[in-house]
Amino acid sequence: MSSMIQQERVKPLNPHAVSRGDYVLYWMQASQRAECNHALEFAVQKANEMAKPLVVYFGLTDGYPEANDRHYRFMLQGLREVGEALRQRGIKFVIRHESPEQGVVDLGSDACLVVADRGYMKVQRAWRRLAAERLRCAFIQVETDAVVPVEAASPKEEFTAATFRPKIRRKLPLFLVPLEEGQPRIDSTRLNFDSLDLNDVEGVMDRLAIERGVGGAGDFHGGTSEAGKRLDAFLSQKLDRYPEERNDPTADGLSNLSPYLHFGQISPLFIALKVLQTGSPGADAYLEELIVRRELSLNYVCYNPSYDSFEGLPDWTKKTLGAHDRDARRYKYTQEELEEARTHDRYWNAAQNEMRRTGKMHGYMRMYWGKKIIEWTASPREAFRTALYLNNRYELDGRDPNGFTGVAWCFGKHDRPWRERAILGKVRYMNDRGLLRKFDADKYARQWATGEDGDVS
Repeated sequence: MSSMIQQERVKPLNPHAVSRGDYVLYWMQASQRAECNHALEFAVQKANEMAKPLVVYFGLTDGYPEANDRHYRFMLQGLREVGEALRQRGIKFVIRHESPEQGVVDLGSDACLVVADRGYMKVQRAWRRLAAERLRCAFIQVETDAVVPVEAASPKEEFTAATFRPKIRRKLPLFLVPLEEGQPRIDSTRLNFDSLDLNDVEGVMDRLAIERGVGGAGDFHGGTSEAGKRLDAFLSQKLDRYPEERNDPTADGLSNLSPYLHFGQISPLFIALKVLQTGSPGADAYLEELIVRRELSLNYVCYNPSYDSFEGLPDWTKKTLGAHDRDARRYKYTQEELEEARTHDRYWNAAQNEMRRTGKMHGYMRMYWGKKIIEWTASPREAFRTALYLNNRYELDGRDPNGFTGVAWCFGKHDRPWRERAILGKVRYMNDRGLLRKFDADKYARQWATGEDGDVS
């Protein structure tokens, strides 16, 4: 094994040994890229050691929780690129319209070894457990969507970023190193497998039984190459100003890479190494978000089985919100009214419209957005369900650890108690005056005054 694939990333998921088989199979599911992918490189190494061809498989299910046409189109755009990149490396890419855990068992019946990347969501973990039970050859997971593997960063759920930060920083010298890319010795592209034609994204979309009510995502186009362009632009034009502009939604100061990280179309390790190479004064602030904050969210969903519900919040937040459960609400909106941005608050409406139109709300506004949902719904539990529903339905980077943790933060997760007030209790409060002190909130409200296409500013 290459020294660049640390042992902490590698975990056997069943007790079986490598068996006789026709190929090594890499089940690509969470890490949808052919570059800087530890799971792929591990599979290449093993295939070369055994003098076997390597086959990469992706299972396209239309039953992924809360995913809709916006998410699937973005993902398929990226997978089309993956197929071409693998072909250029002499690797067969098989994508089938089926539940992944069933498809990998089917293809794995002729494999000597199955390698998988790591997924952090409940459904992703359940898929891997089922596959581990049914596969008769060795099944190995290689974690590649974290700079520091979750268990290596911390053995338990962390209370705040302050407790997590020193632990993960101590691990960075071991894991913040480049990954070497290997070349398969046997070309597998001529192997005969049934597979969807990724050159026809719309044709594949038409075959899927998915929700069609959300639509496209503005300027966001899926794929590793698009992620690379956004990264290059960020490093050359925005990183120096990132500490000052990251909380200003009118400044266009963010990398906008979270959708690509969500689908595994770009590696967080690759981004971090590129940022470090710049020597920019903004590097530390950005790496705090990319590594400490992002991987704190991985810590949350991996160690807290209730990450997707109100029950997963800290006891103090549940207690204080519960104590104010019956406080009078000056404004109260239904989920439909919130979804359609029909509130009295033009700043909140703008944030909701930005998310509906583009598939990504500015991070600072997402905090304000979540806080107001608590104030404007009948109970904290209803607020939590509503915020998750809206976030997961419209955000390209929803339905993942950052999305669940971001919503939970609005309810006090990874935060501390503040001065007690109505409705929110001791949970941190935000208001429109705070927005106006931070940036030109009226400009932002004008820019996103409608949920329809077209800038009305």
